[in-house]
Amino acid sequence: METFIHKHADSITGVLSCPDRVIFKGHLPLGHPRAMDAFLAEQGVLLKELKTFSRGLAKELKGAAHRMAKRAERPYEYLNGFVRKEEYAREIVERDGVTEGLVCVLATQESCTSFKLKYGEGRPRLAFSRPKCLCLYFYFIDREFGLMHVRLQTWFPFTIQVYVNGHSWLARKLDRHGVGYTAIDNAFTWLEDPKRAQRFADNFVKRKWPRILDALARRVNPLLKGLLVGYGYYWVTDQFEYATDLMFKDRASLSSLYRKLLEHATLCLSAEDVLTFLGRKLHGNFKGEVLNDQKKRQQGTRVKHRMKANWIKMYDKFGCVLRVETVVNRPYEFRVRRQGIRNGRTVMAWLPMAKGVANLPRYGEVCSMANRRYLQALAVVDDPAEALEQLPSLARRVRKDGKSHRGFNPLSPEDIQLFAAVLRGEHAIRGFCNKDIRARLFPGTRLPQDSARISRLFRILHVHALIAKIPRSRRWRVTTQGHKLMSTAIALFKKHYPERYALCAA
Repeated sequence: METFIHKHADSITGVLSCPDRVIFKGHLPLGHPRAMDAFLAEQGVLLKELKTFSRGLAKELKGAAHRMAKRAERPYEYLNGFVRKEEYAREIVERDGVTEGLVCVLATQESCTSFKLKYGEGRPRLAFSRPKCLCLYFYFIDREFGLMHVRLQTWFPFTIQVYVNGHSWLARKLDRHGVGYTAIDNAFTWLEDPKRAQRFADNFVKRKWPRILDALARRVNPLLKGLLVGYGYYWVTDQFEYATDLMFKDRASLSSLYRKLLEHATLCLSAEDVLTFLGRKLHGNFKGEVLNDQKKRQQGTRVKHRMKANWIKMYDKFGCVLRVETVVNRPYEFRVRRQGIRNGRTVMAWLPMAKGVANLPRYGEVCSMANRRYLQALAVVDDPAEALEQLPSLARRVRKDGKSHRGFNPLSPEDIQLFAAVLRGEHAIRGFCNKDIRARLFPGTRLPQDSARISRLFRILHVHALIAKIPRSRRWRVTTQGHKLMSTAIALFKKHYPERYALCAA
């Protein structure tokens, strides 16, 4: 990422990495039919009375929501049909001038995970079902988090969802510490002290989230003080968005560059690149879909790289902020160092990351590194004019240590294939060695002369300052000069030369 920032330092006024949309879910220890069966037996409720019992509790929760809205003198509204609830809540905020506290309570019928009575062999038993039930959305302007909402399912097992926005939280944090900024919606376009703002943003994932979320649950679910006293929610991170924003000084500085970035991200980044950004490798046991998707929206054009249920997006915010955003919906694709069971023994190892909020700092690490790798891959994109002027230097012979080394032909398919193999995104983290490039240029063969040929090519690339040796290893990395010249040569070969040839032929 530093390479990208250094290259465009004249246009970038600040960089900020911060969580954006974060959705937590709370689950009571009643989410399994057996646990629910034991709870009903403890309450003296027969299985056949479950529906009547649940309706009574739903009515109690609805009444409590009515009373909360009435005490705060805020509206309670039932929404019929599809309505964008957050936009609707914002309209109420602007209409009524709400600055703090409850904004409104919105009720709607939605599908939820609950239980039903299942008949079969033996006695009836509980089973999972997906009925529609009343769901209550409590919208607040919180002193710390700004506009947020809590969604309560009024049917067993009373699952709760909490939505907060990291940028809104950071804006209020900056206000309290007197740090100046300019923000539009959930994006900062200018920061008085970007480094201090980044230190604040890094603390978001370190908050004591179970305590914060438990307080919100008690606020909207009165059953925790009555029927469910002694029960507590287990909190998980259902969705985590982490954005890296590069603030440009004006729209003109970003607009021309953004078109090149979109083209490069859509056409040049492969499935292996996407996996590399997300800390994975493509191997024979990988099961899932990896794809690139470009879409035009009302706000502009965005590109998304998706790996199963996780993805990286790039888009511009208001024409002056370049945002790269990693979204984690399925954390099990990543790993965290924790205790686990292996071969019957408890060991500390790198194991699949679970959804529990205790792993939130690791979410931040994974997403931050993904954004950094993505921007590093985009660092090769630049105005090709300067690189095109330097491109003839590749074709010249170079003398070093009394030996003459050939140049490269930017229109030679063999040289372009070598450049493409060296620039592959999978080499961005650890570099590359002879075996890696040999597998791309000579697949399916293991001849000694192939290894020697790759070594000679490495020597020529090194003499032209396109690659550099990684100290104390047998691996190599691409230099900044190499990124610029080799990527320009590939673009000339694949795009600019065919276009100009077609114009001449016409």
